Amino acid sequence: MPKKGSDLLDTSEIREALQEQTVTIPFGPRLPAIGQGTWHIGDQPATRDQEINALRSGLDLGMKIIDTAEMYGEGKSEKLVGEAIKGRRDEVYLVSKVYPHNAGKGDIERACDRSLERLGTDYLDLYLLHWRGRVPLAETVAGMEKLREAGKIKRWGVSNFDTEDMEELIQVPNGRNCAVNQVLYHLGSRGIEYDLLPWHLDQEIPIMAYSPLAQGGSLRRELTTNKTVTEIAAKHEVTPLQIALAWTLRSGRVISIPKAGQEQHVRANAEAAAIQLSKDDLQQLDEAFPPPTRKMPLDII
Repeated sequence: MPKKGSDLLDTSEIREALQEQTVTIPFGPRLPAIGQGTWHIGDQPATRDQEINALRSGLDLGMKIIDTAEMYGEGKSEKLVGEAIKGRRDEVYLVSKVYPHNAGKGDIERACDRSLERLGTDYLDLYLLHWRGRVPLAETVAGMEKLREAGKIKRWGVSNFDTEDMEELIQVPNGRNCAVNQVLYHLGSRGIEYDLLPWHLDQEIPIMAYSPLAQGGSLRRELTTNKTVTEIAAKHEVTPLQIALAWTLRSGRVISIPKAGQEQHVRANAEAAAIQLSKDDLQQLDEAFPPPTRKMPLDII
Protein backbone atom coordinates (compact mmCIF):
# COMPACT_ATOMS: atom_id res chain seq x y z
CA MET A 1 0.00 0.00 0.00
CA PRO A 2 1.42 3.46 -0.86
CA LYS A 3 2.34 5.81 1.91
CA LYS A 4 -0.54 8.11 2.83
CA GLY A 5 -1.29 10.53 5.58
CA SER A 6 -3.59 8.90 8.09
CA ASP A 7 -6.35 11.38 7.36
CA LEU A 8 -6.39 10.20 3.72
CA LEU A 9 -7.00 6.51 4.41
CA ASP A 10 -10.58 5.43 3.90
CA THR A 11 -12.20 2.40 5.49
CA SER A 12 -11.64 0.11 2.51
CA GLU A 13 -7.92 0.96 2.45
CA ILE A 14 -7.60 0.27 6.17
CA ARG A 15 -9.36 -3.06 5.78
CA GLU A 16 -7.06 -3.93 2.88
CA ALA A 17 -3.97 -3.09 4.96
CA LEU A 18 -5.21 -5.27 7.82
CA GLN A 19 -5.82 -8.13 5.40
CA GLU A 20 -2.22 -7.85 4.22
CA GLN A 21 -0.67 -7.60 7.70
CA THR A 22 -1.60 -10.98 9.12
CA VAL A 23 -0.31 -13.68 11.44
CA THR A 24 -1.40 -17.32 11.35
CA ILE A 25 -2.30 -18.98 14.64
CA PRO A 26 -1.07 -22.61 14.89
CA PHE A 27 -3.99 -24.97 14.21
CA GLY A 28 -6.06 -21.84 13.60
CA PRO A 29 -6.87 -19.01 11.22
CA ARG A 30 -4.89 -16.19 9.66
CA LEU A 31 -5.61 -13.07 11.68
CA PRO A 32 -5.03 -9.32 11.29
CA ALA A 33 -1.83 -8.39 13.10
CA ILE A 34 -3.56 -5.60 15.00
CA GLY A 35 -6.38 -6.35 17.42
CA GLN A 36 -8.23 -4.62 20.23
CA GLY A 37 -7.27 -4.81 23.90
CA THR A 38 -9.75 -4.10 26.67
CA TRP A 39 -7.78 -3.66 29.88
CA HIS A 40 -9.59 -1.02 32.00
CA ILE A 41 -12.41 -0.90 29.45
CA GLY A 42 -15.75 -1.32 31.21
CA ASP A 43 -14.52 0.12 34.51
CA GLN A 44 -16.41 3.42 34.23
CA PRO A 45 -20.16 3.46 33.52
CA ALA A 46 -19.86 6.99 32.11
CA THR A 47 -17.70 5.81 29.21
CA ARG A 48 -19.53 2.54 28.53
CA ASP A 49 -21.32 3.62 25.33
CA GLN A 50 -18.16 5.24 23.99
CA GLU A 51 -16.15 2.07 24.59
CA ILE A 52 -18.78 -0.18 23.02
CA ASN A 53 -18.86 2.04 19.94
CA ALA A 54 -15.06 1.97 19.78
CA LEU A 55 -14.97 -1.83 19.75
CA ARG A 56 -17.69 -1.97 17.11
CA SER A 57 -15.88 0.54 14.93
CA GLY A 58 -12.77 -1.64 15.20
CA LEU A 59 -14.79 -4.59 13.92
CA ASP A 60 -16.05 -2.42 11.06
CA LEU A 61 -12.43 -1.77 10.10
CA GLY A 62 -11.50 -5.45 10.22
CA MET A 63 -9.83 -5.59 13.64
CA LYS A 64 -11.50 -8.85 14.51
CA ILE A 65 -9.36 -9.84 17.53
CA ILE A 66 -10.86 -8.64 20.82
CA ASP A 67 -8.83 -9.54 23.88
CA THR A 68 -10.22 -9.52 27.41
CA ALA A 69 -9.85 -11.42 30.71
CA GLU A 70 -11.81 -12.39 33.78
CA MET A 71 -9.37 -10.24 35.75
CA TYR A 72 -10.23 -7.04 33.86
CA GLY A 73 -12.62 -5.27 36.18
CA GLU A 74 -13.45 -8.68 37.70
CA GLY A 75 -15.64 -9.45 34.71
CA LYS A 76 -16.74 -5.92 33.80
CA SER A 77 -14.63 -5.92 30.64
CA GLU A 78 -16.07 -9.24 29.50
CA LYS A 79 -19.62 -7.97 30.04
CA LEU A 80 -18.93 -4.86 27.97
CA VAL A 81 -17.30 -6.91 25.22
CA GLY A 82 -20.32 -9.20 25.22
CA GLU A 83 -22.57 -6.23 24.63
CA ALA A 84 -20.31 -4.85 21.90
CA ILE A 85 -20.25 -8.11 19.92
CA LYS A 86 -23.93 -8.93 20.31
CA GLY A 87 -25.22 -9.97 16.88
CA ARG A 88 -21.66 -9.91 15.47
CA ARG A 89 -20.07 -12.98 17.07
CA ASP A 90 -19.08 -14.48 13.72
CA GLU A 91 -16.96 -11.38 12.97
CA VAL A 92 -14.89 -11.70 16.14
CA TYR A 93 -11.84 -13.71 17.15
CA LEU A 94 -12.57 -13.68 20.86
CA VAL A 95 -9.79 -14.06 23.42
CA SER A 96 -10.11 -14.24 27.20
CA LYS A 97 -7.85 -15.29 30.05
CA VAL A 98 -8.19 -17.33 33.21
CA TYR A 99 -6.70 -16.41 36.57
CA PRO A 100 -3.87 -18.78 37.62
CA HIS A 101 -5.77 -19.79 40.76
CA ASN A 102 -8.71 -20.82 38.56
CA ALA A 103 -6.59 -22.92 36.22
CA GLY A 104 -6.76 -26.26 38.01
CA LYS A 105 -9.00 -29.31 37.63
CA GLY A 106 -12.66 -28.40 37.68
CA ASP A 107 -11.94 -24.76 38.46
CA ILE A 108 -10.88 -23.95 34.91
CA GLU A 109 -14.13 -25.21 33.43
CA ARG A 110 -16.19 -23.20 35.90
CA ALA A 111 -14.09 -20.10 35.22
CA CYS A 112 -14.52 -20.56 31.48
CA ASP A 113 -18.28 -21.00 31.88
CA ARG A 114 -18.48 -17.72 33.82
CA SER A 115 -16.52 -15.92 31.12
CA LEU A 116 -18.75 -17.37 28.42
CA GLU A 117 -21.84 -16.23 30.27
CA ARG A 118 -20.51 -12.69 30.69
CA LEU A 119 -19.49 -12.58 27.02
CA GLY A 120 -22.83 -13.93 25.84
CA THR A 121 -21.30 -16.70 23.74
CA ASP A 122 -20.91 -20.46 23.89
CA TYR A 123 -17.26 -20.62 22.86
CA LEU A 124 -13.96 -18.72 22.93
CA ASP A 125 -11.62 -18.69 19.97
CA LEU A 126 -8.63 -18.53 22.30
CA TYR A 127 -8.33 -19.03 26.06
CA LEU A 128 -5.12 -18.03 27.83
CA LEU A 129 -3.58 -18.77 31.22
CA HIS A 130 -3.09 -15.17 32.37
CA TRP A 131 0.20 -15.84 34.12
CA ARG A 132 1.88 -18.80 35.72
CA GLY A 133 0.72 -19.70 39.21
CA ARG A 134 0.95 -22.69 41.53
CA VAL A 135 -1.20 -25.06 39.52
CA PRO A 136 1.05 -27.55 37.67
CA LEU A 137 1.26 -26.82 33.96
CA ALA A 138 0.24 -30.38 33.10
CA GLU A 139 -3.00 -29.91 35.06
CA THR A 140 -3.80 -26.63 33.34
CA VAL A 141 -3.04 -28.04 29.89
CA ALA A 142 -5.26 -31.04 30.61
CA GLY A 143 -8.04 -28.65 31.60
CA MET A 144 -7.56 -26.59 28.45
CA GLU A 145 -7.67 -29.72 26.31
CA LYS A 146 -10.88 -30.82 28.00
CA LEU A 147 -12.44 -27.43 27.26
CA ARG A 148 -11.34 -27.71 23.65
CA GLU A 149 -12.80 -31.20 23.30
CA ALA A 150 -16.08 -29.92 24.80
CA GLY A 151 -16.21 -27.13 22.20
CA LYS A 152 -16.02 -24.36 24.78
CA ILE A 153 -12.72 -23.09 23.37
CA LYS A 154 -11.14 -23.56 19.96
CA ARG A 155 -7.53 -23.01 20.98
CA TRP A 156 -5.58 -22.22 24.12
CA GLY A 157 -2.38 -20.40 24.99
CA VAL A 158 -0.51 -18.63 27.76
CA SER A 159 0.45 -15.14 28.85
CA ASN A 160 3.50 -13.72 30.63
CA PHE A 161 5.59 -16.85 30.03
CA ASP A 162 9.35 -16.47 29.66
CA THR A 163 11.60 -18.80 27.67
CA GLU A 164 12.14 -21.35 30.45
CA ASP A 165 8.39 -21.45 31.10
CA MET A 166 7.69 -22.11 27.42
CA GLU A 167 10.34 -24.81 27.23
CA GLU A 168 8.77 -26.53 30.23
CA LEU A 169 5.29 -26.11 28.80
CA ILE A 170 5.98 -27.89 25.53
CA GLN A 171 7.36 -30.89 27.45
CA VAL A 172 4.07 -31.66 29.22
CA PRO A 173 1.44 -33.81 27.48
CA ASN A 174 -0.26 -31.75 24.75
CA GLY A 175 1.86 -28.74 25.68
CA ARG A 176 2.79 -28.23 22.07
CA ASN A 177 -0.83 -27.35 21.37
CA CYS A 178 -0.10 -23.90 22.82
CA ALA A 179 -1.19 -21.43 20.13
CA VAL A 180 0.22 -18.14 21.43
CA ASN A 181 2.09 -16.42 24.26
CA GLN A 182 0.88 -12.95 25.20
CA VAL A 183 3.59 -10.73 26.68
CA LEU A 184 4.46 -7.08 27.19
CA TYR A 185 6.30 -5.78 24.13
CA HIS A 186 6.87 -2.32 22.76
CA LEU A 187 9.66 -0.11 21.47
CA GLY A 188 10.68 0.82 25.01
CA SER A 189 10.52 -2.77 26.30
CA ARG A 190 12.52 -5.06 24.02
CA GLY A 191 13.81 -7.66 26.47
CA ILE A 192 11.98 -10.56 24.77
CA GLU A 193 14.14 -10.09 21.68
CA TYR A 194 17.18 -11.64 23.37
CA ASP A 195 15.83 -15.17 23.62
CA LEU A 196 12.04 -15.41 23.98
CA LEU A 197 11.08 -13.95 20.61
CA PRO A 198 13.71 -15.98 18.70
CA TRP A 199 12.50 -19.10 20.51
CA HIS A 200 8.95 -18.36 19.39
CA LEU A 201 10.02 -17.71 15.82
CA ASP A 202 11.85 -21.04 15.80
CA GLN A 203 8.88 -22.91 17.28
CA GLU A 204 6.42 -21.06 15.01
CA ILE A 205 4.30 -19.95 17.97
CA PRO A 206 3.22 -16.32 17.59
CA ILE A 207 3.75 -13.64 20.20
CA MET A 208 0.78 -11.47 21.12
CA ALA A 209 2.00 -8.08 22.33
CA TYR A 210 0.00 -6.39 25.04
CA SER A 211 0.47 -2.68 25.76
CA PRO A 212 2.37 -2.22 22.46
CA LEU A 213 2.09 1.54 22.93
CA ALA A 214 3.32 1.37 26.55
CA GLN A 215 0.91 1.61 29.44
CA GLY A 216 0.83 5.37 29.93
CA GLY A 217 3.33 7.22 32.10
CA SER A 218 6.88 8.21 31.20
CA LEU A 219 7.54 5.35 28.77
CA ARG A 220 4.60 6.37 26.60
CA ARG A 221 5.68 10.00 26.73
CA GLU A 222 9.14 8.91 25.61
CA LEU A 223 7.67 7.17 22.60
CA THR A 224 5.71 10.26 21.58
CA THR A 225 8.48 12.81 22.17
CA ASN A 226 11.60 10.93 21.08
CA LYS A 227 13.32 12.85 18.27
CA THR A 228 13.91 9.80 16.09
CA VAL A 229 10.33 8.58 16.43
CA THR A 230 8.85 12.01 15.72
CA GLU A 231 11.07 12.49 12.66
CA ILE A 232 10.14 9.10 11.22
CA ALA A 233 6.48 9.83 11.95
CA ALA A 234 6.72 13.16 10.13
CA LYS A 235 8.30 11.44 7.12
CA HIS A 236 5.43 8.94 6.94
CA GLU A 237 2.85 11.63 7.75
CA VAL A 238 1.54 9.67 10.73
CA THR A 239 1.75 9.96 14.52
CA PRO A 240 4.62 8.75 16.72
CA LEU A 241 2.36 6.15 18.32
CA GLN A 242 1.43 4.79 14.91
CA ILE A 243 5.14 4.36 14.17
CA ALA A 244 5.61 2.56 17.51
CA LEU A 245 2.71 0.23 16.70
CA ALA A 246 3.90 -0.46 13.15
CA TRP A 247 7.34 -1.31 14.57
CA THR A 248 5.93 -4.19 16.64
CA LEU A 249 4.63 -5.85 13.45
CA ARG A 250 7.93 -5.92 11.58
CA SER A 251 8.72 -9.63 12.14
CA GLY A 252 5.41 -10.83 10.72
CA ARG A 253 4.95 -13.11 13.74
CA VAL A 254 3.66 -10.64 16.33
CA ILE A 255 0.04 -9.69 16.91
CA SER A 256 -0.38 -6.36 18.69
CA ILE A 257 -3.44 -5.62 20.79
CA PRO A 258 -3.44 -1.94 21.73
CA LYS A 259 -6.23 -0.73 23.95
CA ALA A 260 -8.40 2.04 22.60
CA GLY A 261 -11.61 3.21 24.21
CA GLN A 262 -12.34 5.91 21.64
CA GLU A 263 -13.21 5.52 17.97
CA GLN A 264 -10.50 7.90 16.73
CA HIS A 265 -7.83 5.95 18.59
CA VAL A 266 -9.13 2.65 17.20
CA ARG A 267 -8.94 4.04 13.69
CA ALA A 268 -5.42 5.36 14.25
CA ASN A 269 -4.35 1.93 15.49
CA ALA A 270 -5.83 0.22 12.45
CA GLU A 271 -4.15 2.67 10.09
CA ALA A 272 -0.75 1.62 11.45
CA ALA A 273 -1.09 -1.60 9.42
CA ALA A 274 -0.51 0.47 6.28
CA ILE A 275 2.84 1.89 7.44
CA GLN A 276 5.86 0.31 5.77
CA LEU A 277 8.99 1.04 7.81
CA SER A 278 12.19 1.05 5.77
CA LYS A 279 15.46 -0.60 6.75
CA ASP A 280 16.79 2.87 7.49
CA ASP A 281 13.78 3.60 9.72
CA LEU A 282 14.35 0.38 11.66
CA GLN A 283 18.07 1.06 12.02
CA GLN A 284 17.38 4.52 13.42
CA LEU A 285 14.86 3.09 15.88
CA ASP A 286 17.41 0.48 16.97
CA GLU A 287 19.86 3.26 17.70
CA ALA A 288 17.29 5.23 19.68
CA PHE A 289 15.90 2.17 21.51
CA PRO A 290 18.68 -0.45 21.44
CA PRO A 291 17.78 -4.14 21.42
CA PRO A 292 18.94 -6.17 24.45
CA THR A 293 22.46 -7.53 24.59
CA ARG A 294 21.80 -9.89 27.52
CA LYS A 295 18.99 -11.82 29.11
CA MET A 296 16.47 -9.49 30.72
CA PRO A 297 13.73 -10.29 33.26
CA LEU A 298 10.37 -10.56 31.54
CA ASP A 299 8.54 -7.23 31.82
CA ILE A 300 5.05 -7.63 33.27
CA ILE A 301 2.42 -5.03 34.13
